[in-house]
Amino acid sequence: MKELRGLQFCVRTFGCQMNKHDSERVAGMLEALGAFEVLKPEDADIVVFMTCCVREAADVRLLGQVASLKNLPIRAAAEDGRRGAQRATPAKKRVIAVGGCIGQRDGALLVKQLPHIDVVFGTHTIAHLPQLLAAAYVGEGAQVEVLADSVALAEGIARATDLPTHREQHWHAWLPLMTGCNNFCSYCIVPYVRGREQSRPFEEIVAEAQRLAQEGVLEITLLGQNVNSYGRDLYGKPRFAEALRAVGESGIQRLRFATSHPKDLSAETIAAFAETPTVMPQLHLPVQSGSDAVLKAMNRNYTVAHYRALIDAVREATAAQGREVALSTDIIVGFPGETERDFEGTLELVRAVGYAQAFTFIYSRREGTPAADLADDTPHEVIQERFDRLVKLVQESAYEQNAVELERVLPVLFEGTSKRDAGILTGRSPKNQTVHAALPPGSSAEDFAGTIRDVRITETRTWYLRGDLT
Repeated sequence: MKELRGLQFCVRTFGCQMNKHDSERVAGMLEALGAFEVLKPEDADIVVFMTCCVREAADVRLLGQVASLKNLPIRAAAEDGRRGAQRATPAKKRVIAVGGCIGQRDGALLVKQLPHIDVVFGTHTIAHLPQLLAAAYVGEGAQVEVLADSVALAEGIARATDLPTHREQHWHAWLPLMTGCNNFCSYCIVPYVRGREQSRPFEEIVAEAQRLAQEGVLEITLLGQNVNSYGRDLYGKPRFAEALRAVGESGIQRLRFATSHPKDLSAETIAAFAETPTVMPQLHLPVQSGSDAVLKAMNRNYTVAHYRALIDAVREATAAQGREVALSTDIIVGFPGETERDFEGTLELVRAVGYAQAFTFIYSRREGTPAADLADDTPHEVIQERFDRLVKLVQESAYEQNAVELERVLPVLFEGTSKRDAGILTGRSPKNQTVHAALPPGSSAEDFAGTIRDVRITETRTWYLRGDLT
């Protein structure tokens, strides 16, 4: 597509791992058409926002960043292009595109709210983005393409999994198992903007994993809104445990996955998680609340007792293999109707489980979800005070989990150097802990990025470990 050749683009990503993978697809498509990526919006002819609408803060952030670009001039040539290229085509204008979940949810309304947006595309129309950008760039006006899931399939839009991808890191790859969600938690907008569950064929997933391993990828993260239900729509029953074992044997060295729903975490999946050596001993299992009453109002379809039994089963299975597991979770504070007793149940659960990490959020009302109609008269000050108590407890738990690593030697997959100190290497342990180590004299970050090296841990903090290369 000649209109895009030589243009510079920048992708800004908000939200979940699926959005990050979608951003890599956008970058792959545009590079394949002769555009090249730059790191700063002010250098770009095309700025693409891949958005999340799970929480209100994401909407506010998007509106602010889009507005800030309205009158920002395009710099003559980029100095930080990933390919080291210079602008081949004189800049005509900056095209601003908004995709992802906010694009899917709001559609043409975004152009009315922010007239300087040129392109809006939905979660099912990523494959059409180049055509939309080209039309906007040559002056054909605002382009909006947001389709319902059934329409997208009926019109034969290219599957996003078949699009070219520019991976952010050559040693790591996202591998989507499925798209969409069938759970309809009462607070969540995802099923309405991502559609119902659609699984990829099992053989296609295994083949892609094997190809990635042959390309030198060290770590794969399997993606899905609820990976535990992978395959139910295609095969009549979930095949996630089978997928874990098969991808784990594909030749890659590290395997992770996100996200698991507790109601679908089966004994077979727990066994595969514990018994497959390449599956990293870190499990993200969102609980959202430690109150059965709140869980019921959230439509989560499990109880606190069920959740705790799952945690016990995971720990028992991994211990039987001589492994320790690091547990992380998501927790919402201030769901409509949550009482102090309900919240105390959440604190009790956090103490009992001992999370290595927890992503904590104050409830964000999302128009279009069942919970949006629930009344609640709990003062914001009360909700904020509860949130602060939870954060303090989570920090204490995270520190305790990290403290056990002192003097241990951990295999660390290094990603590069710290943003704060170019002399400090940073990477991830098998438990997904951030690990820092000094860059040896005479070495460069490129010598370590994308390699697994042993580090003896000499210092433990709440959110990171520090050690020495061995």
